[in-house]
Amino acid sequence: MTDPQRPRIAVLVPCYNEATTIAAIVRDFRACLPQARVYVFDNNSSDDTAAIARAAGAVVRHVAAQGKGSVVRRMFADVEADAYVMVDGDDTYDAAAAPQMVARLLAECLDMLVGNRVAVQQESYRFGHRLGNGLLTGAVAALFGRTFSDILSGYRVFSRRYVKSFAAHSTGFEIETELTVHALELRMPVAEIATVYKARPAGSFSKLNTYRDGLRILGTIARLFKSEKPLACYSIGAAGCALLSGALALPLLRTWLASGLVPRLPTAVLCAAVMLLGMILLTCGIILDAVTKGRIEQKRFAYLAVPAAAAD
Repeated sequence: MTDPQRPRIAVLVPCYNEATTIAAIVRDFRACLPQARVYVFDNNSSDDTAAIARAAGAVVRHVAAQGKGSVVRRMFADVEADAYVMVDGDDTYDAAAAPQMVARLLAECLDMLVGNRVAVQQESYRFGHRLGNGLLTGAVAALFGRTFSDILSGYRVFSRRYVKSFAAHSTGFEIETELTVHALELRMPVAEIATVYKARPAGSFSKLNTYRDGLRILGTIARLFKSEKPLACYSIGAAGCALLSGALALPLLRTWLASGLVPRLPTAVLCAAVMLLGMILLTCGIILDAVTKGRIEQKRFAYLAVPAAAAD
C-alpha cells in the first residue's frame, strides 16, 4: 500500500529507437529508485523499444508528434508525481546518482536540479558537442544571466511546481534550452550536480545532429530572447538604426553647416526614415516589455498554485 505522506517519484524516459539500451535504463532506475514508477514514452520507434521497456517493467506510453520537445510536453501533462526524474534513453547517464538528486531536490525545495555531465571516456562526450554546448551555454548566460554549466544535459530532476507550470513550445532537442530559460525567467530555486557521463553502448546511435540541431538551439535562444526580453531585443535594433541614421546624416550636417544647403535630399529622407524605424522598434519594445511582465506574473501565479513537495 502506498504511503500518502511519501513523495511520489516518477522516472520519465523519452525514447526513439533505443531497443539496445532501454532494458538497462529501466532495470537500473528501478533498482536505484525502488519507490519510483518508470515511464517510457515511445516516439514512433521502428524497433522493439516499447515491447522491451514493457517487459522490463516500465509503463509505456506512445507519443505520435515527432521530436523530443513534443514528448516532454506529453510527459509533463500526463504524469502525476511530486518529483520527476527525466533521463535520456541512451544509457549514458548514471542511475546511481538519481537517489541523491531526488533527495537534494526535496530537502532544499528546489524546482530543477541538472546533472552536469562529466565524461569518464573521451569518446563519450565528443569535442564538437562539448564546444557547441559551451558556446550555447555562454549565449544563454549572456542573454538571461545566471545559468548552468551544462544547459543541454538530458539528466534532470524537477519539482511538481516546475512541471505543471511549464508550457513547452519546442519540438526537438532545443527543449533543454527552453527548460533552462523557464527556470531562469521565473527565478526558481535551481542547482546542478556533477554526474558521470558514459559512452553509448555498442549498437546504439545518437539521434542528435551536431550542426542542424545546434542551429535550431541557437534559433531557440534568439526566439526566447525576443519573447522574454523584448525591451533589450528591440533596443538593440533601435540603437542600430540610430547609429546608421547618424552615420548617413553626418556628411549632410557638415555640408549644411558650411553652405546652408542640403544637396542630397534622398539621403536626408533615408536618414529620417531609418531614425523613425528605430523609434518604432523602441516603442514596440516598451509595449511588449509591459505585456511580457504581465505574462510572467501569470506564469508565476500558475507556478505558486501548485503546493511544494517536502522531503520524506
